[in-house]
Amino acid sequence: MRDSFATARSRRRDPRRRYKRTDVSVQRIRHEDVWARVSTVGRTGERTFVLVPGIGVAATYFERLAPALNEFGPVHALDLPGFGGVPHPPHARHMSIPDYAALVGRVIDELGLVDPVVLGHSMGTQVVAELAAQRPELTTIVLLGPVMNRHERRVPIAGLRFAQSSLREPRRVALLAVGAYLLCGPRWFSRVLPEMMHYPIEDTVPRIRASALLIRGEHDRLVPPEWIEELAESMPHARAWEIPGAAHSVMHAHAEEVARLCVEHARAPQPDRDEAELKRYPDAEIDRSEEDAPIADPLGAARGRVTELVGILTDDDSLIAEGKTQHAEATDPAALRDDA
Repeated sequence: MRDSFATARSRRRDPRRRYKRTDVSVQRIRHEDVWARVSTVGRTGERTFVLVPGIGVAATYFERLAPALNEFGPVHALDLPGFGGVPHPPHARHMSIPDYAALVGRVIDELGLVDPVVLGHSMGTQVVAELAAQRPELTTIVLLGPVMNRHERRVPIAGLRFAQSSLREPRRVALLAVGAYLLCGPRWFSRVLPEMMHYPIEDTVPRIRASALLIRGEHDRLVPPEWIEELAESMPHARAWEIPGAAHSVMHAHAEEVARLCVEHARAPQPDRDEAELKRYPDAEIDRSEEDAPIADPLGAARGRVTELVGILTDDDSLIAEGKTQHAEATDPAALRDDA
């Protein structure tokens, strides 16, 4: 992995080059009495990626990471029950982390995916860890901002840490979060929160046989360095990295760096235990051009968001796909050069 950065600059995205694909398809996959919304970009490539978001939020959190990963393979980003406008279970049934993991497993099976790279963020790391522990055939997983730190597993402290991390997040992440939490609603959020707070991820990860990549942002107060190292060192095959300048939503402003680490991890041999020590991504290789980069077509991006929201509210997947595609086209960095 260290050698992979020797050519990092040469492999950085050329801003004149468009996203590989911007057209997004949407489908539903059911499991028992619930279903997940799957947003897909791309059809062919070196490796398939499945992206699992955290509590309260939606697949839109991966709006920058998905195109970056799509340079290497198809990407399926999920909206789980209760989040992103997907209905929560009927009859006020709770969903545990294993329940969410079973649904993600169903998605993988229904899509016919063979050994995808399964990536989770925040609570999504718990879901991915649970799935990987149940399915030894999965060979590669990525945990972005794995929660919850067992030394601070109390709601008031977690809330404080989240607030501290949020101060370091890009404004676009805050806007995404507000919209996502409004769709989720406080009632369902408060029902899932205890499941996340009490899930013992530290007991699950030692049972994982997959190659695991753990990533934290430098300013992520929910995931301190000692916690991510503790998790990595307890796993048979793990690597741990820190992204300078990033916070909890590390995959947004630093999508290119996260994607690069994911691809290099998937290509590399299975790590040994001595690779679990936390490494810092080289500061000189951080691409800061996209942190506060202007949106190529702000009106188009806004139209895309509105179209997607109308699709969610009217239960119309074709409108959701249309809105996501409009937004992807409007935010493609290469379009800035076209207008220059």
